[in-house]
Amino acid sequence: MWTRTLRYCRATLRQFAGARGTARGCRGYRGQTAAFESSLTGFVAYLGVIAGSTLGLIVPAAGQELDVEREKIIQSERSDGRQLSTRGLIQHFLRTESPKLAFDPEFTPEEFAAWQVRVRDKLEELMNFPQVPPQPAPKRLWTEDRDGYRLEKWEAYPEPGSVVPYLMLIPDSVTHEHPGPAVMCFSGSNDTKENLAGEPALHPSFEPNGRTHDGWRHAVRNQQALQFAKAGFVAVAVDHPGNGELSDLAKYRQMSEDDRNTLSRYLMDAGRSYLGLSVFQKRQILQWLRSQPFVDADRIALSGHSLGTEPLLIMAVLDPRIQAMVWNDFLCPNMERTKVSTRPDGQGIRPGANGLWHCVPGLLEWFDYPDLVASFAPRPVIVTEGGPTHSLNLVRKAYEITGTPENISIHYYPKYADPANRHDGEPIPEGLSEDEWLEYANVDVPCHYYKGYLAIPWLAKHFQLPDYGEVNPPAPPDAVIDLSTTR
Repeated sequence: MWTRTLRYCRATLRQFAGARGTARGCRGYRGQTAAFESSLTGFVAYLGVIAGSTLGLIVPAAGQELDVEREKIIQSERSDGRQLSTRGLIQHFLRTESPKLAFDPEFTPEEFAAWQVRVRDKLEELMNFPQVPPQPAPKRLWTEDRDGYRLEKWEAYPEPGSVVPYLMLIPDSVTHEHPGPAVMCFSGSNDTKENLAGEPALHPSFEPNGRTHDGWRHAVRNQQALQFAKAGFVAVAVDHPGNGELSDLAKYRQMSEDDRNTLSRYLMDAGRSYLGLSVFQKRQILQWLRSQPFVDADRIALSGHSLGTEPLLIMAVLDPRIQAMVWNDFLCPNMERTKVSTRPDGQGIRPGANGLWHCVPGLLEWFDYPDLVASFAPRPVIVTEGGPTHSLNLVRKAYEITGTPENISIHYYPKYADPANRHDGEPIPEGLSEDEWLEYANVDVPCHYYKGYLAIPWLAKHFQLPDYGEVNPPAPPDAVIDLSTTR
């Protein structure tokens, strides 16, 4: 059938090209015919693949059909157990190797303290921050009064050739005589500092999406800097590299962020990383924030949503002066996620890796994310979107070792608040699709937004702020709120 279709299309194309070429007195269309025929051949072959996959079949050259159930777990067919495929070799690594500086729940308090120092030193090394000469101090661009706070726009100069604008929200109650606590706020993947602050987008392409939950837009719930300022915190909102005002041509593609894979590749070729750049820029602003006379430098926290939890975590681990951390995402080991997410789709493609912007070369050789969160103990941390319970229990153990179990507060998505709805106590099996993995990890993707109704009262309690009233937006009806227990 496909051969007849191809012959018919070729004949039609030649007839069309000849007529057009004669009418216009040129050979341009004839010249394009051969190229188009070649493309057409590939297109028809592609249609064949589509038809095959529609039937649930992929037929390799040898005529062998893909059996998804058989292939979902990567196994060796050799008698010696060695892996022939490169993906199989990687799976072998994931099954047999552990990070060299993984947290040990059997640490004594003394061993834990020594381990923390080793983690901090290794993480600093992996970041490979540039050594730069002294740069100009941040400069204020403008200031405007808002309802209950003052909004200022500043720009920092982290390294030669670089400028990073940021917004600062200063409550009216905060003065030089009465300095207040501060929070640096980091957004999710496609958000901007303007939305964090509840301000209009700088360009129509930067407008946040329209996802909603319980009648509230995610974009409104994600305005964490505004929510913190309303509660009496000095709040600083910063874009991620390539996001919003730091993007290049994204606005012409109706997007708020650049192609992070490309940015990451260029940075890696130069010995750096996207995450390393993000942390380096934000650390310069953090240093400046500590020096402001209206900020209580002993009460500074970091708050991140989704992508924002990554620079937050690295900054918090590297800087012992950070007093609290708001982790608004689920927490899981990346190595485990990669190991178990192996179920191929109908075309023989297994779940892909995270984007390069999540990658710090060498990081997983030494520690995974739960290890790093554990190393933050005994300082207060709240995890607002749960994760695999065994990972959360590992972090809880670090707070038990340091004698501060009250300093960790863990909350699940409302869907998984009831332990009966979770896979607690079950080992996560290999051979999962991405959606199946998220279910085992207790993740409810449609409800992935900033949980200010949890984070703000929790941090206000630890920083001993007076009662500020109800957080807006309020908690959804299905939320389970209990800040007195880690659950």
